[in-house]
Amino acid sequence: MGMKRCPTCNKTFTDQNLSFCIDDGTPLAAIPDAPGETTIVSPDAVKNSASAETEPYVPRDWQRDYQPPGSFEPVGKKRKAWPWALAIVGALLIGIVGLGIALALLAPRILRSGANANNSNVGTIERSNSNANTNSTANANIDTNENANDSDLSANENADVPEDEVAPPPTDNAEVLADLTAIEHEWTVANINADKRKLDYILADDYVGTSTNGKSQGKAEYLRTATRDTAIEKWNFEDLQVALRGDRATLTGRLRIWVKGQEVLYSFVDKFVWRDARWQAVGSDVERIS
Repeated sequence: MGMKRCPTCNKTFTDQNLSFCIDDGTPLAAIPDAPGETTIVSPDAVKNSASAETEPYVPRDWQRDYQPPGSFEPVGKKRKAWPWALAIVGALLIGIVGLGIALALLAPRILRSGANANNSNVGTIERSNSNANTNSTANANIDTNENANDSDLSANENADVPEDEVAPPPTDNAEVLADLTAIEHEWTVANINADKRKLDYILADDYVGTSTNGKSQGKAEYLRTATRDTAIEKWNFEDLQVALRGDRATLTGRLRIWVKGQEVLYSFVDKFVWRDARWQAVGSDVERIS
């Protein structure tokens, strides 16, 4: 009698009516009989065969609904996890090596940029010192007045005035007179040293004045024609009076100057306006007194 074998689990079956393995559902393959082999049929087999011929075969549900599997994986066999762990570790190592290479390439550039910035700052400081030495005067009295006035000017420039709150002009005549007198001294030092930076700060943009030769000039012309005068030894302001009207003030008086041992006297009328929380000169009339 022919037998059948399951190619997957290698089990053999003698029931000729079976077409699929009852364990895993794999189609069974027929096993050819060996040559000279005699098949002995027992009475029970004959009886079972007769019963099989008389009773109709009803296939099981798993045989009727069977679909050949796409891939078979034996039960109890698990996939190994070490290849995934090895891949993750390799990716991390590659990332660390790449980061190290990037830092090695960028570090010299960062160091060079820092060195260039330091050199630039040193150059700026040296230029500032050079300008300060150029603006120094030969006269000791003028140097003292200039340094004191530079400190006052820096204090005024660095004063913080909120944008939404403008400081109102002072209303005390004595206070205004003291402020304008200090400005007159700064103005005189700036004229002697041709300090155009300080003159630009003292004079308003709409400044118009008349010099001793009767020529009228604006701020731009004033700054352009300013020249250094080392002949003046000292000066003094006399008979200063202030007229205050709101945000405008007029200062009148006389300026006595000593030039190489000789005295020269001038009368002047300087006009100021309160802007940006400070007094700025908007006009000046100067006349020499014989």
